[in-house]
Amino acid sequence: MIQSTYETNTGGQERALLVSLVTDAVKRSGADPVHSMEELASLADTAGVAVIGSVMQNLDVPDNKYFVGKGKAQEIRALAEETGATTAIFDQELSGAQVRNLEETLDLKIIDRTQLILDIFAGRAKTREGILQVELAQLSYLLPRLSGHGKNLSRLGGGIGTRGPGETKLETDRRHIRRRVTELKRQLETVTAHRNLHRERRRKVGAVQVALVGYTNAGKSSLLRQLTDADVLAEDKLFATLDPTSRSLELPSGKEIVLTDTVGFIQNLPHDLVAAFRATLEEAAEADLLLHVVDASSPMRERQTKVVEEVLRELGAGGKATLLVYNKIDLGTEESLSMLAGGPDTIRVSAFDKDDMARLRTAIEDRILGEIARFRIPAARGDLAALAYRVGEVMEQDADEDWLCMSVRLNPADMEKSGRALEEYRVIE
Repeated sequence: MIQSTYETNTGGQERALLVSLVTDAVKRSGADPVHSMEELASLADTAGVAVIGSVMQNLDVPDNKYFVGKGKAQEIRALAEETGATTAIFDQELSGAQVRNLEETLDLKIIDRTQLILDIFAGRAKTREGILQVELAQLSYLLPRLSGHGKNLSRLGGGIGTRGPGETKLETDRRHIRRRVTELKRQLETVTAHRNLHRERRRKVGAVQVALVGYTNAGKSSLLRQLTDADVLAEDKLFATLDPTSRSLELPSGKEIVLTDTVGFIQNLPHDLVAAFRATLEEAAEADLLLHVVDASSPMRERQTKVVEEVLRELGAGGKATLLVYNKIDLGTEESLSMLAGGPDTIRVSAFDKDDMARLRTAIEDRILGEIARFRIPAARGDLAALAYRVGEVMEQDADEDWLCMSVRLNPADMEKSGRALEEYRVIE
């Protein structure tokens, strides 16, 4: 299937054809190839590339030599000559041999999904840690594929696929790159040690940490900005922010916590990227609470939610206390919003609604500090009064003849472990 339905007024931009292969394995996985192609188009736009057409091929398994098959490769070449395309971007990861064969057959720059994402990260990294991590991921990806990227490294004098370490002569031998990889890992170990030190300091002073996690472009940075007045970039683009940002957030009770925005996830997130960013992403694993931000207006929100959950499990944060935050409800249709999951661990908000942000602060406080409950305990049961102090923060206390009335902000974990004896004395309001 070949389509040419994209914008063709490209100016001086690179002009790309998108290519996707739908195999039996893809069909069995339940993934939506059309949505994946739309996401690839958004990635290309983020990278500054003009998409002028798309090609989708169905095969049982990928062709070892040309990935999409020789006949389809010839069709793509004809379409490229007709449209003036300079680049072919594949929605799946290619081997070095496939890149080399496709380059020779198509006479185009060949980029796969992984390389495109790495290229975007290279353009977005601002901190020293982020830059080191991206370069390590790019070199780890390119090292086994050097023989297949010979033309890519000199074709068209730059553009996608050549940012980051691409500007430092990747034509050099593998030994040089391996030395650079070793040096990058050493530098990252130093940075990671500093991060662990800061994390340990927060733990010692009792700082509570909440991490924003979610699919890219779900609105995490917008939430951080609205909740904390943080001066962070919030754009309607994939991976608008890359480096993690932490800001202090004051809860309704006056208690301050640390709120951290993490890098957005995406389906088929490159393994080398997950490995390189593990130290950063582990902020989520160390958090006391995760705010899993979901774009409520996205038709693919269920699939995106599963992608985030899979990456969190890989990072060891799968069992963390989580509040599911459905964001962008102002953009969703009434029908789509009616299908959102409900329950005590979910909340629906718009980042630009002040009342919603106030409700979100309260919801965070309830999960971090616990809900406030009232108990009416027999005055003779001093053991229960002491237990109330152990499982929470006593806000108010007064005596009523033979009864002790207490308002307690409960710590959920402590209440679960040892506070069950209090339950029969809880006042139901």
